[in-house]
Amino acid sequence: MGYRIFVVDDEAVSLTNAKNLLDSQDMRVTCMRSGKDLLRIMEKNTPDLILLDILMPEMDGFETYRRLREFEEERGRIPTPVIFLTGENSSETESKGLKAGAADYIRKPFDKDILIGRINNTIQKSKMIESLTEEAMLDRLTGFWNKASGTEKVGALCKNREGALMILDLDNFKLVNDLYGHDMGDRILVAFSKIMKSFGNTDDVLCRIGGDEFMAFLDGVPEGERIASIVRGINERLSQEAKDLMGEDHGIPLGVSSGVALAPEHGREYRLLFQCADSALYTVKKNGKHGYEIYNPASQVVESTETPQEELARVTKIVEERGEGTGALFLGIEAFSWNYRFIMRFLKRYGGEFSRTLFSVGVEENDVLFDEIIAEFSNVLQKQIRKSDLIFQCKSNRFYVVLPLLSKENADQVIRRIIEAWEALGYGERAKTSFYTEHIVMGSES
Repeated sequence: MGYRIFVVDDEAVSLTNAKNLLDSQDMRVTCMRSGKDLLRIMEKNTPDLILLDILMPEMDGFETYRRLREFEEERGRIPTPVIFLTGENSSETESKGLKAGAADYIRKPFDKDILIGRINNTIQKSKMIESLTEEAMLDRLTGFWNKASGTEKVGALCKNREGALMILDLDNFKLVNDLYGHDMGDRILVAFSKIMKSFGNTDDVLCRIGGDEFMAFLDGVPEGERIASIVRGINERLSQEAKDLMGEDHGIPLGVSSGVALAPEHGREYRLLFQCADSALYTVKKNGKHGYEIYNPASQVVESTETPQEELARVTKIVEERGEGTGALFLGIEAFSWNYRFIMRFLKRYGGEFSRTLFSVGVEENDVLFDEIIAEFSNVLQKQIRKSDLIFQCKSNRFYVVLPLLSKENADQVIRRIIEAWEALGYGERAKTSFYTEHIVMGSES
């Protein structure tokens, strides 16, 4: 059967009899003489069932049972089934044991068939209930706890354990669904869940609280050390999984950002710790993503001695173009997306036209001049179009260019100018460039 059974009894004869009977059924038996021994061994072990004697000195079976359940609740563990043992022939004692929550009750000396039968029935029933309970409490896609059950478990751990509450958010995950479909999105989530589990320990709790948002409680984490290693490792492995699933040139800056709050340093209440972690996550998102931040109360309130006029002048200097500068806005995916959506909203509201073009530089990545050629083409783009135009390098050899508020004729002239400037550099067939363009005219809403 292979079940692992703990037998707790202060009488050596009873322990020997139980061990001999259970060993004959291929059960793995661990014997101990007191409730204190049981609680100590449970720190790092989880048996299938406990046979617990009621009449023991110092700490009787009822007190041991109560402390066992407190211990399991503190650590978010599923309760281990317990069968009480006693040499008394008292219905009052039996009733008290069952009311306490024991799965069954067996009298000593043991009858082999009764002992084995009740152990089998109790374990099978417990596993069936556990399976049904977990099915209702788990997120089917990732295997993590769902939001309701995960919140309950993390809340209990926050009150009783030292550790870190982490909120983890998949950066740019929406682009996976938009560009590669929801099936691919699910595959990325499954890959992420496997990566997370590989970094977890037995007493950690992992749960999915939203589409691409997750929560974890890392038990007993030293500040910064394991957290930094986990977030760095997740980002490295998720990047590789994304390449394996979507191809080396998928072009999506997928990664993980995490905000962290520490218990008890930042509090014991779940809601407070979650808010702290969420605040730290916002800081990560503001500062480049793909990293982590441990909540720091001091950084949340910044006193300013600037007047509103001075602050406005300072921020304006930051966002304005200073110096002559040349070329268009060459942006990363996040900044490009924000600017693109702003242009779309503007044109939808007030009307106008624009062109969007995808340039493809025909050079192989294994070409020794690949980096040089791509850099040269980037330079051509920036010099040949306006400062108000947008460029996004969507793949290693592809560039998405947006030319707002230009007629089709003028946009075509810009594209011809780009191609002519590129051909003048003399790369010829080695880096022949193609393009696909769309011109859109939008009417005003007013």
